[in-house]
Amino acid sequence: MRRVLVLSAFLLAGAVVDATAQRRPVAIDDQFRFQDVGSPEISPDGEWIVYTVTTTDVAADRRNTDLWKVKWDGSSRTQLTFSTENETSPKWSPDGKYISFLSSRPGPAKGTQVWLLDRSGGEARQLTQLKGGVSSYDWSPDGKRLALVRRHGADAESESAEERPAPSKPIVIDSYQFKRDGPTYLPGNARTRISLFDVETKHEELLTSDSNANGPFDESGAVWSPDGSLIAFVSNHDDNWDRTRNNDVFVVEAKAGSRSRRLTTFVGQDGGGGDGVAWSPDGTLIAYGQGSEPKFNFHSLNRLAVVSVNGGAPRVLTESLDRGVGGAFFSADGRSVFFTVTDDRVVYLAKMPVAGGSVERVVSGARVIGQPSCAKGRIVVTSGTSTEPTELYAVDGQRLRKLTAHNDSVVAELQLQPAEDIAFKSKDGTEIHGLLTKPLGYVAGRRYPTLVRLHGGPTAQDAHSFAFERQIFAANGYAVVNVNYRGSSGRGAKFQEAIFADWGNLEVQDVLAATDYLVAQGIADPARLGVGGWSYGGVLTDYIIASDPRFKAAISGAGSANHISLYGHDQYTFLYDNEFGAPWKNIDLWIRFSYPFFKADRITTPTLFLGGQNDFNVPILGGEQLYQALKTLNVPTQLVVYPGQNHGLTKVPFLRDRIERYLAWYGKYLQPAATTNAAERR
Repeated sequence: MRRVLVLSAFLLAGAVVDATAQRRPVAIDDQFRFQDVGSPEISPDGEWIVYTVTTTDVAADRRNTDLWKVKWDGSSRTQLTFSTENETSPKWSPDGKYISFLSSRPGPAKGTQVWLLDRSGGEARQLTQLKGGVSSYDWSPDGKRLALVRRHGADAESESAEERPAPSKPIVIDSYQFKRDGPTYLPGNARTRISLFDVETKHEELLTSDSNANGPFDESGAVWSPDGSLIAFVSNHDDNWDRTRNNDVFVVEAKAGSRSRRLTTFVGQDGGGGDGVAWSPDGTLIAYGQGSEPKFNFHSLNRLAVVSVNGGAPRVLTESLDRGVGGAFFSADGRSVFFTVTDDRVVYLAKMPVAGGSVERVVSGARVIGQPSCAKGRIVVTSGTSTEPTELYAVDGQRLRKLTAHNDSVVAELQLQPAEDIAFKSKDGTEIHGLLTKPLGYVAGRRYPTLVRLHGGPTAQDAHSFAFERQIFAANGYAVVNVNYRGSSGRGAKFQEAIFADWGNLEVQDVLAATDYLVAQGIADPARLGVGGWSYGGVLTDYIIASDPRFKAAISGAGSANHISLYGHDQYTFLYDNEFGAPWKNIDLWIRFSYPFFKADRITTPTLFLGGQNDFNVPILGGEQLYQALKTLNVPTQLVVYPGQNHGLTKVPFLRDRIERYLAWYGKYLQPAATTNAAERR
């Protein structure tokens, strides 16, 4: 018997080795094979989950989002839509008979409209036929009406951004905030308003009569109360609302033309950040996220708060947690609130009593959890790790049960490297955390070309979620370091606010400390160091190469070096005015935090600049100027402009091109020789 067991163990071990050996390194086009799973919604009876799956059609050069449904016990999974248009924001009708969604598929009316699909199958039908389309919606509890959030006014668009023709008339601007990436210019008198839509008659009326001398306010985040008598929403009713970031939570009677009641008065973001508000089951409380004070808008941390629908002072439940929260919803008995917590390199699901008390971790671990949905006491979330792309999971007590497997077949083919936690001290003694992804075939004692890759934000973090970029670099022989520098989320408010009005200082020290740490650990080859990132990651890359010459190659994507030139040219005027002050009042400060451009003669690192031609977030001007400076100084450099693209690239050829250029640029300067033994470098 012992011989049989030993032989069985040997054969099993051999099978595991063979399976691992059959896996291959990640290739560039594998990025298009992964599917994005999200937007889960549990049916009213708790038996089914409808969700979205986004795939890439390489031949057609487009992304496509379809609806799927899966049974709670995981026994059945079905694709519901197959059109070439996107279907998003799925919701169940209150009686569970229909699945609604948003789509711009061909129908009686153009633009993004609400569609209905019988849960048992058949063709979807267009429910709304409204000029300008619909941004979001919520069902009334009786299923007879929808609360629609959409643009109203003479300048409301009737086509999607892709179909929108070039303006044939001059664009007239008279607002303080007049740019945004995607829609670009924000002209005219159109406002985002909430309207009531009768499902049977198709009649639409504006919900509120709220207005002032400057016209209607923007409204968003409409959610019906459990009894259907009220609608909660988020709006900025300041007299000078165009110049502030002060959203509050309001309630209004669910009748057309009603006047709203303001429930919160905090000067800052209440109910902002995309999570909106949530009602308690008895309709007496509203949970929402309360952000930081307006001057920290760029570094804001959301705290969980509740307020009585009858008025009174709100209560911040997570004041002592010092972590950002989101996705709040009440337990079925209304005694607890569930929410996600952005912690150090992870996001976990938590709950706490509504009356106050300690925060309890429901599901945690080295993973990222998001988009919770609940019904009948059941909870479903999205979740992924550094080697597992996001899928849907049921929450069973404090464990996750996998419901979908859209990416399993791709993962089974590939050699994927896990991200490992690292921690080290920065120059001033502050402990900084990050992630290390070792190259395929890593051998202890050898030094490797090492890439310090920097996240954007800066209020964001690199976490234990799946990142294709890490895998493609690891497959090409690089050690990849992600640094959660000061300004990042996951470590509390003070950590996020540390770089306020002081860009290019502490975060540079943190990145250099990470580099020193990896060299000291015998992993990074000090002669083959690279740095790079996108958005604020590109901005920080510019700071790094202007501060230290040790990096032999840099890639600055959608970054900027001379911030003075972006004042009024990008979408961040509010940030600049409130964090740094106007340039004409604080010119010395502006020059100081624009030092990569004004000290360009310090830079010796060969640098590749990339960006979208139509980027209004961080315009391509930000890269062009430092490119021109380095070209003038005869530093090896190149500028790549992606036509028609905004801040994020969407075209398949451009996404492929970007990775190819990353590998070519780093390879040219960091991979001319084979990996050497650590002893040879000491």
